[in-house]
Amino acid sequence: MSAAPADSADSAESSDSAVTDDSPDSSDPVVADLHAHTTVSDGTLTLDEVPAAARDAGVDWVAVTDHDRIHPGLDAPVVERDGVRVVRGIELRVDAGFERLDLLGYGVEHTDALDAEIDRLQRDRRERGAAILDAIEERLGVDLDVEPRAGLGRPHIARAIDASDAPYDYAGAFDELIGNDGPCYVARDVTPLDEGLDLLADACALVGLAHPFRYEDVDEALDVARESAAIDAIERFYPYGRAVDDARIDRLAAENDLLRTGGTDAHERTLGVAGLTESAFDPVRERLPEPVSVGEFAAGDSPGAAPDEQH
Repeated sequence: MSAAPADSADSAESSDSAVTDDSPDSSDPVVADLHAHTTVSDGTLTLDEVPAAARDAGVDWVAVTDHDRIHPGLDAPVVERDGVRVVRGIELRVDAGFERLDLLGYGVEHTDALDAEIDRLQRDRRERGAAILDAIEERLGVDLDVEPRAGLGRPHIARAIDASDAPYDYAGAFDELIGNDGPCYVARDVTPLDEGLDLLADACALVGLAHPFRYEDVDEALDVARESAAIDAIERFYPYGRAVDDARIDRLAAENDLLRTGGTDAHERTLGVAGLTESAFDPVRERLPEPVSVGEFAAGDSPGAAPDEQH
């Protein structure tokens, strides 16, 4: 399956084979991957599969940061599952005016305001997904067999196109059909920047700006990180697959008292492609709540509704 162009997908999928030399000391292993997606949004790992994938990568901590959703299977801000600490997170897309940015929230607590906004965004995803599917099926004369649901994004639809009889692979689906200028593209609603910052600041132990060098206007994006009191961190370790000015992020973090986070942005099944070494993770770890073992929850405390009907 081909990877989507970085500016095409709702959140472009990072290559699991990407090579990165982002660690403070390349001889030190990554112990914390703080950017991963599951099947609750557009990833391919289920929550139950995350611990094994982490162990395969030698990673002790993983942040589940699904798009515009809090994973319903995580019952506390940090949970220990099968020996792996799983941080309940979120990747929230926001409209900054000059561009749409992605914010990462870590150690999320449910609040009425954030849950209401997530519900609104997921309703919009269902409606937008249905409109895109209708446009594609009418244009191509195929049945993609995809039901509009919470968490549905263009990557899901591109995978379905790739698997269908349509003459497009995954990348071609974005290039020819559902990319931002494509004939079947439908825009989705996102949260305004200031509202998103307020929501995450109230709900999260830590708020960061994701993958700063993926934006068209890097300077403006970095200004948001520099100037917003609600932002605690910036994603420094990330598999861009190209040379970027990492030293610029180091300087910005040092000058503005920002923590440095990092992760694979995994949408496939490999973790630990990028992330934090033990020494780099220590200051982030200090901001996170203590892990709670899943065994500490009573059976009746686990969420009972189907994932697509939860946040």
